[in-house]
Amino acid sequence: MEGVCNGEDSDVMAQTCVLSEFGESAEVRALISSLPDIYHDTVTREITVEKFIVMMDRYQEQPHLLDRHLEWMLSMLLEMIRSEKSPPLLVHICFKFIYVISKVRGYKVFMQFFPHEVSDVQPVLDLLCRQDPKDTETWETRYILLLWLSMTCLIPFDLSRLDGHLSTDPGINRESVMDRIMSVAKSFLNVSDKSRDAAAVLVAKFVTRPDVKQKHLGNFLDHCLTTISQASELTMEGTVALDGALQSLAQLFKHGKRDDFLQYAPSVFQCLNTKKIVESNQATLRKLGVKVIQRLGLTFQKPRLAKWRYQRGCRSLAVNLAQSAVTESVEATKPDLASVSHDEDDDVPEEVENVIEQLLMGLKDKETIVRWSSAKGIGRVTGRLPKELADEVVESVLECFSFQETDNAWHGGCLALAELGRRGLLLPSRLSNVVPLIVKALTFDEKRGACSLGSNVRDAACYVCWAFARAYEPSELEPYVNQIASALVITTLFDRNVTCRKAASAAFQENVGRQGTFPHGIDILTAADYFTVGNLNNCYLTISVYIASFEEYTKPLIDHLVAMKVNHWDGVIRELAAKALHNLTVCAPEYMASSVLPKLLPMTTGMDLQARHGSILACAEITHALYELAIQNNRSVTDFLSSDTIEGLKGIHQKLADRKQYRGFGGELMRPAVCLLIEKLSLSKMPFKDDPVISGWQWLIDDCLKHLHLFSSGAREGIQDAAVSALAALCLQYYQVETGVADQKMQEQLIGQYLLALESPEVLTRCGCALALGSLPPFMIHGKLQQILPGLQAACRVAQKQESLTEARRDAATAMSQVCISVGVRARGSPDHVLCEDNIRAVYEALLGCMNDYSMDSRGDVGAWVRAAAMSGLMNVTLTVVASAPELLSPDIVQHMMCCLAQQAAEKIDRYRAHAGTVFLRLLHSTEPAVPHIPHREELLSIFPLETGHSLNWSAASQAFPHITQLLRLHQYQYHTLLGLTVSVGGLTESTVRFSSQSLFEYLKSIQQDAAALQQFGDTVLRIFRDHLRKDRVSIPLLKMVDQLLANGCFDIFTTEESHPFCVELLSLCKEEIKKSREVQKLLSCIAVFCGMVQFQGDVRKKILVQLLILLCHPFPVIRKTTAGQVYEMLLTYDDVIDDEQVLTDVMAVLSDTNWENDIATVRTQRNQLCDWLGVPRPIPVAKSSPQ
Repeated sequence: MEGVCNGEDSDVMAQTCVLSEFGESAEVRALISSLPDIYHDTVTREITVEKFIVMMDRYQEQPHLLDRHLEWMLSMLLEMIRSEKSPPLLVHICFKFIYVISKVRGYKVFMQFFPHEVSDVQPVLDLLCRQDPKDTETWETRYILLLWLSMTCLIPFDLSRLDGHLSTDPGINRESVMDRIMSVAKSFLNVSDKSRDAAAVLVAKFVTRPDVKQKHLGNFLDHCLTTISQASELTMEGTVALDGALQSLAQLFKHGKRDDFLQYAPSVFQCLNTKKIVESNQATLRKLGVKVIQRLGLTFQKPRLAKWRYQRGCRSLAVNLAQSAVTESVEATKPDLASVSHDEDDDVPEEVENVIEQLLMGLKDKETIVRWSSAKGIGRVTGRLPKELADEVVESVLECFSFQETDNAWHGGCLALAELGRRGLLLPSRLSNVVPLIVKALTFDEKRGACSLGSNVRDAACYVCWAFARAYEPSELEPYVNQIASALVITTLFDRNVTCRKAASAAFQENVGRQGTFPHGIDILTAADYFTVGNLNNCYLTISVYIASFEEYTKPLIDHLVAMKVNHWDGVIRELAAKALHNLTVCAPEYMASSVLPKLLPMTTGMDLQARHGSILACAEITHALYELAIQNNRSVTDFLSSDTIEGLKGIHQKLADRKQYRGFGGELMRPAVCLLIEKLSLSKMPFKDDPVISGWQWLIDDCLKHLHLFSSGAREGIQDAAVSALAALCLQYYQVETGVADQKMQEQLIGQYLLALESPEVLTRCGCALALGSLPPFMIHGKLQQILPGLQAACRVAQKQESLTEARRDAATAMSQVCISVGVRARGSPDHVLCEDNIRAVYEALLGCMNDYSMDSRGDVGAWVRAAAMSGLMNVTLTVVASAPELLSPDIVQHMMCCLAQQAAEKIDRYRAHAGTVFLRLLHSTEPAVPHIPHREELLSIFPLETGHSLNWSAASQAFPHITQLLRLHQYQYHTLLGLTVSVGGLTESTVRFSSQSLFEYLKSIQQDAAALQQFGDTVLRIFRDHLRKDRVSIPLLKMVDQLLANGCFDIFTTEESHPFCVELLSLCKEEIKKSREVQKLLSCIAVFCGMVQFQGDVRKKILVQLLILLCHPFPVIRKTTAGQVYEMLLTYDDVIDDEQVLTDVMAVLSDTNWENDIATVRTQRNQLCDWLGVPRPIPVAKSSPQ
């Protein structure tokens, strides 16, 4: 077996999984051979069956690879089945294996390998009769036995020969083999499992035998018709009976001879009409009804090959490649037309018209399986009709393509046309009617509620194009080549559904190969093959530009976007269509300016909201694209645009405002669209300076920024981003008096109102106005920097009552860095114009302050947004300062910045750890010029060499922590790095805890012999604890980390000294941390730390035991129980705590036997007993002070 699906070769553009042979034959042989040994063990049996199913299922798409192996697999299994020693369970497993093989290969091929000697009939029939139809575990056995019996029925001997002498003994009433098979078949037609399908196959093979049909055909058909008449589809039993009867009829009329069944056909047809099967509520019954009706239609007509049908000739690729080698075999495959009736004047029975009518109704059914069956029936029946009647059928099919019809009718019509074309029944003279309908079907899209209908129609239309490529000579399709090619290219590029794009690409490829007349076919296929069209953005923005460079496709692509996609119901498609029009403008600028824009402008103020939105976006993008082209040719954009177009663009905003179309749901679409229009028209330097429209645009931008909270959460970000971008472009074009000089009035107005809005109680207003300040061009900021920076710095700070303004602080930090980069750096400059020595420290203090924002709300650690913005801001500002005036960076600022980044790079959230690590390395590796005053630069470069910076995945805890823990060796980084590690080691995420603690332990292991280094580490731990006392974000993880450190013996060197200062200080801090605390998690962590600290010698041990004994009478039962359990484990671990063996035994007994969840008065007695034994004073309860 060969597989091209390992994904290891990065150069492979597209990969497929293609098997070349059945590679598991040895494994399958071993599995089958092992069945007698493992069948009795349930677990092993199920594993074996599952393994076999997995092996076989790999060949679902290439089942022909099994053909050479079917015979030996079946022989091995049948040998076990036939063996008298095989118990029933083993037999059922063998049949299950056979069923799996038949499911993969298909029963029609597989059943041919069953042995069908005369000697097989009786044993198979007897085994089938012994089966219990109600046993749900063995349905595979019954299914396979029915298929096997249907093969044994093909023996060419009269079945009466198998009966022996039935009449010799009148006392014994024996049933003939024929009757037994008949009764078995009938009984299995009424079961509810898969064996019903096999029973229908058995009926078709058995009842059509010459000896059986004389005796049983009429009776069996009567039985089926009676069942159909009497069964009710409202019950499960009735539905099953109808299903079995209809399957039998379909198989019989398919395989039986016309002469035998013609006399019964009218009765069957009348019964189906009376029962109205094709109107049933059950989709399966309607499908079977259609199958039977089409077979009846074929029975009513004489078998013939219509000589009027269109024949392209030999379409075998083998013949095309080697004409001479296969001429004889091709001739041999041609039908013997002389033996087929060609009498076109034969009367067509009346029933055929009724059959066709029902099949045409089936094309409009709501279920695909019914429509598909009807389409095949139309093709088969039409193939036997005279030309005139066949043309009427085609005309009726074409009526499905009316816009009064549903998508179901369009889909069924496409399937029927494909079938007719494939069979040569759709004459070339009809193509002039058919092709325009197929082109419409390729773009069929109908919005219904929150979803759209039509992807199945477009997919079926692609199938029609594929079928036509194989059915017609190139000369017949040549008049329609441009229509079909353009329509297929449009679907390939612009269809919203990926399956439709791929289907269109496949149909285009088939036409290029079979027809050879599609313009630039090979070039287009290379760019838009089956795999590249999988990415929608790539189709709209890249491939479309290449294909539009061929003039045959330029205008069709543009026209389709304008007509169908600019007003599409999906907003993503409208936006992509606008961007695509921007990219396509270069292919036809004059057409865009003279035809497309005039079409779009009326739509921008129309009543259809979606068309209005898409057309405004499109106008904006096209105008900007025309400007870019004009600049390349040293022209103005107004050279392309007429005065009417310019006026139309200018008037869009005012018309929308007058109609109040910026309000409500529609306003959420209009505002970002018009903001984009403002941005693009400003960038295109439209001649609107000092025009009243500018003040209207400014009002819209300000209104968007200040009232974001009034819009739905999904629309806010889009409106804000569009307004900020529009403001920047508007200022740049229309608020400069001269180059670099702002319009003072507008400058005062804008900056004043935005700074005032930074104090708004609405968080989103603060966000919008902060970003607006950040987007202002340099000339708008000059002279106002001393107002802007303090305003943004104040917005970055966490006020006591404003912890909820997290997004505002994030955007203020982003805006501050943008303002600093915008105005530039000059060491001796004016603090009102540039970043200089007078204002740089305040900027860094504000950004570094943001690095300590750990605000929490119901969404989690929202402060991380602020920290991420601050990290990006620090990097951008620092690199800007270093490039112009590195002397402004003082050592303390750089040290504080690098330490804060190291802390973030050691924390627990993967995303923000990765961001911090990236910024840290970017500053460390910056060389042109280098960032000055980085502490321990050389050591850092040895830990993070340049090549490591590119390969290190900071998001992976396994890669990040081994590097970041090495910073603990560097004195200036130790505190902040350990602070970050504390949160990771004491966190909740299993992988983060594992890798961070593992890296920390490895570091501590390396300094175990260095008392000074270990003492420094211990002091740093205590300092962190002291600085974050009663701050649960750090204190609880720190207690968990200290517990792990004590448990792993990291402070063993301290235990040799009595009452070591580390332990004394740690005990003091722990007592202070849990004083009056009701936080269960904190108390549990502290209990573990106390138990770990018992290993320290001296008086401190007595104090620790006092704390543990106090906790044994804590008000919370869970704390008392946990303390008792952990003290018990601690005494087992540290055997030097109690010297007297008897006391130790008594203490352990009390700890283990007492129910510490009892009331406190009960457990206090036991606790006091423990105090006496351990030689520590009994804790005295503190009396609660009564309220005054």
